[in-house]
Amino acid sequence: MTFLRGIALDYNKIKNYTFTRYSGIKSLGRLTPAFDIMSEVRRSGIRTQLGLPSAYFDPAIVEAVADIKSTWGMLKNRIGALIAANENLSDEDRIYLRTVLKLDKIYAAVLCHKNYEMPKKAAGLDIDVERLNNLLRRLTRKHMTRPKTGSKDCFSIAPSGYAYRDGAIFITSRTAGQRIPLPLKDDRICDRQIRICIKKDYVALALPLEAKVRTHKDYDNTVYAHIGYQDMITLSNGHVYGQSLGDMTSSETQWLMDKNKGRAKMRAVYQKSIASGDKERADSIETNNLGTEKYDRHKEKERAKTQTFINTEINRMFAVEKPKRIVITKPVTINKTKVASKSANRNMTRNFSGYIRERLAYKCRIHSIELVEINSKGTGRICSCCGAEGKRQPDGFWCPVCGYKTTISLNGARNIENKYNSSKNVRTKKKFSQ
Repeated sequence: MTFLRGIALDYNKIKNYTFTRYSGIKSLGRLTPAFDIMSEVRRSGIRTQLGLPSAYFDPAIVEAVADIKSTWGMLKNRIGALIAANENLSDEDRIYLRTVLKLDKIYAAVLCHKNYEMPKKAAGLDIDVERLNNLLRRLTRKHMTRPKTGSKDCFSIAPSGYAYRDGAIFITSRTAGQRIPLPLKDDRICDRQIRICIKKDYVALALPLEAKVRTHKDYDNTVYAHIGYQDMITLSNGHVYGQSLGDMTSSETQWLMDKNKGRAKMRAVYQKSIASGDKERADSIETNNLGTEKYDRHKEKERAKTQTFINTEINRMFAVEKPKRIVITKPVTINKTKVASKSANRNMTRNFSGYIRERLAYKCRIHSIELVEINSKGTGRICSCCGAEGKRQPDGFWCPVCGYKTTISLNGARNIENKYNSSKNVRTKKKFSQ
């Protein structure tokens, strides 16, 4: 365990070193391929200094570069949303800015005040290039963040760094020609990169799994789905999947609130005991009441139970609806406000919308189902029956024009269907006109 924790520590040092050197604006245009960065970091001497074998060093660099790319991707999405919401920009301004954001080398040249060749898509536009470049620099400066290393108890190992025999996996040690055996509980083997997660008294191996892509001849329906917080997925045909999801997360939120209140009281008593010199009581509270092991274990157990429920409901939806195509809205990520209520904030933090979208996308891929994401504008307050602006109330959706009443989720799902079909008709008309 000491050896593994030492490898994990050096693994994170390599990642931090890579973040420090290559997460700035000057490195934006040279993040691909990662092998060039790997060679530079190796030449710096840090691998020799730490004595980290290549089986751990190479995955650390690749992982760090992937994290840097992900950070830039999130920044570009944020800037893209701000560009779309900026009323002072013309359509041609937006075309130029979005084009620059897509081209890393040009984007890096803009940020570094260097000369660059105007992209073909932006050539001939009636725009103030310097003003737009300054806007891009300001937005980047304001919203740019640097990636950070996560847990120091995890690291990856390349396939060349391990071998199986005698019921154990033998991983590369710091001494050439020697390997450290880790006894296994089952006979599963892997020939790809493995993630090693160090727990309190054991090690978990995260193995990549290859999912077999399936095709279903009887899957021929188009499904329009609204992803919600209380009801997991509501379809435009009125079917609802995952109705009790909101109740599951609410009960867990209430448990966390009650538990944290009790822990806060014990923490206050602990501080009071220290201040009064009652060391025996303070030590007892610290040992028996302020630990996080049971608390974290309970949270992980409840989260795993909710994730199982979500996956089961998605599978049930596939079996019943037999979709060839699923249409949903893109996630809304701008203009988020912090609600004053702690319980409301905790509910929003613990909602599984992102996980639902991730699992839905994954399951669509392995079942050969087309997943279409459309803009969510016009799918919330608009009445799906008459098209007028309605009202979202605590007990559901109500349209004051036609009197239509339904749930907010069902109205949203039907708006998704209307919007997708109308845009599809527009595309068909354009095709025939051409």
